[in-house]
Amino acid sequence: MTVSLSPSEVSDYIAESGRKAWDVPDVPASTQKRPIDRVAVIGAGTMGGGISMNFATAEIPVTILETKQEALDRGLKTVQKNYQRSADKGRFPQDEVEARMGRLNGTLSMEDLGECDLVIEAVFEDMDLKKKIFTDLDRIMKPGAILATNTSALNIDEIASVTSRPEDVIGLHFFSPANVMKLLEIVRAEKTADDVIATCMDLAKKINKVAVLVGVCPGFVGNRILFARQAQAQKLVYSGAMPWEVDAALNAFGFRMGPFQMSDLAGLDIGWKKGATTANPIRDALCELDRRGQKTGAGYYDYDESRKPIPSDVTEKIIREITGVTEAAAVSRDEIIERCIHPMINEGVKILEEGMAQRASDIDVVWLNGYGWPADKGGPMLYGDMVGAKAVLATMEKLSETDDHFTPAETLKKLAASGGRFVDIPSGG
Repeated sequence: MTVSLSPSEVSDYIAESGRKAWDVPDVPASTQKRPIDRVAVIGAGTMGGGISMNFATAEIPVTILETKQEALDRGLKTVQKNYQRSADKGRFPQDEVEARMGRLNGTLSMEDLGECDLVIEAVFEDMDLKKKIFTDLDRIMKPGAILATNTSALNIDEIASVTSRPEDVIGLHFFSPANVMKLLEIVRAEKTADDVIATCMDLAKKINKVAVLVGVCPGFVGNRILFARQAQAQKLVYSGAMPWEVDAALNAFGFRMGPFQMSDLAGLDIGWKKGATTANPIRDALCELDRRGQKTGAGYYDYDESRKPIPSDVTEKIIREITGVTEAAAVSRDEIIERCIHPMINEGVKILEEGMAQRASDIDVVWLNGYGWPADKGGPMLYGDMVGAKAVLATMEKLSETDDHFTPAETLKKLAASGGRFVDIPSGG
């Protein structure tokens, strides 16, 4: 069954979805919240600095921990520049820059974090490092402190397992730049206490975020769905489509950035070291040529002085050599959209089957607020209803012929047979 919706109906759905996301049915509204008067952030890099700004702006003092004074100074200087830029644009008075910076305190000693009510770890994605940090936090932090990780994909239950208080551990997944992006995925681990969830949902409002409660699975909700799209984008390249053709199709769909434009912006060398061989040999080859994205002036695309992306002959040659496909594939824009978007819908269905999102509309809130999903299409689950379960199933059956990672969800098959709606799928299947 396909659903035809007017712009006002889509807008109403988005507004109602945003309201519902705040409701956690299995955590009573009367749950006593923990006081959060002082916050600690571990890491003064781009993410840690951005997270800290949210609290300083909300008049909550923050202690930022770094391992070296140089890194700490650099992080605080970046925060001050960000605040100054906003003041220069007239977003708040000049004296607010000093007031907000005055709420930030830097330290090189973890012992200085002990009396904070909430600590957010924001170091790079390395499980051993995070477990070491949480082992130390378990020893240092006062009883009742909330121990949060900003991981974007790692298993929070494993992180919590090194502490003697897993009930105090939660995921607070901010999106970069954290001082700008509205979405906050609040990740409930297996043993996270109800009052920790209630406190973090309430705190999200205080720091002006859109919060969505999700469960522990690889990539949680947003990145798990993103991984499905990225995998199909790569498969299209291996079938002969060029990155700029894939991006152009998704731009036409309504995304400001396609998967390869996004990779160039983030940096192709994330998770890569010189000489490394990863699951993405095209990326490896580009990085070896120092084509690491916008920051080096070249990645999948070439860039001019104004950072305008230009299709690259170098990239095309590398792709032809690695894939062995010597001619451009005749892939239509509509087929690219179906192959990239329909797996996202299917992954959303699997997330709901596993109970990793509270409701279908929460998935749409995540993608509207964290990933630039085009508002006129309402989110992956509502868009699924716009195109119909039968069309999504047909795509997934075709894709699964060569890759069982894209097996159609059982609930998708049922929807296609019954004419049910994606937005009505209950959490837990």
